[in-house]
Amino acid sequence: MRQIDTIVIHCSDTPNGRWVTVDDIDVWHEQRGFRRNVTLMGRNQPRLKHIGYHFVIYAAGAVIIGRGLDEVGAHVKNHNLTSVGICMIGRDQFDLLQWAALRKNVLSLLETFPGARIVGHRDLSPDLNGNGVIEQVEHIKKCPCFDVSAWLAGNMQPLDGHIFNEVA
Repeated sequence: MRQIDTIVIHCSDTPNGRWVTVDDIDVWHEQRGFRRNVTLMGRNQPRLKHIGYHFVIYAAGAVIIGRGLDEVGAHVKNHNLTSVGICMIGRDQFDLLQWAALRKNVLSLLETFPGARIVGHRDLSPDLNGNGVIEQVEHIKKCPCFDVSAWLAGNMQPLDGHIFNEVA
């Protein structure tokens, strides 16, 4: 097993509520030049040759495995070797079942990798001014389009303004 010290939360940056699958993500990651190590694919989605995330959380809360935990991901430059990537389908609003699945997935990973830090992709942007804090103006990406530290501080409960309600 790899040494994991970081759990990175992403979003697919697709319109909220749009149906997107791991197959779609696999095509996008192929276009970006990502490629899985065929010797490590094993039983973890061998048909997905390019997906960079370890887990993808669909609307309605289904958690789909992308890469196995023993595989190095392709989801955040310079941090893949010791991290696990989780992608929420959507841009900035996720349904309650997705939020619940994210919480359960992260808690399960923390049982396996105690002490791992939990961050959003944007939180791994470079500290351009060297003050030790990744500020909003330094974010290279907005992903996952919500503040992971606020989500953690709120006991991993859905964040106001980030709950998708198809009726709304």
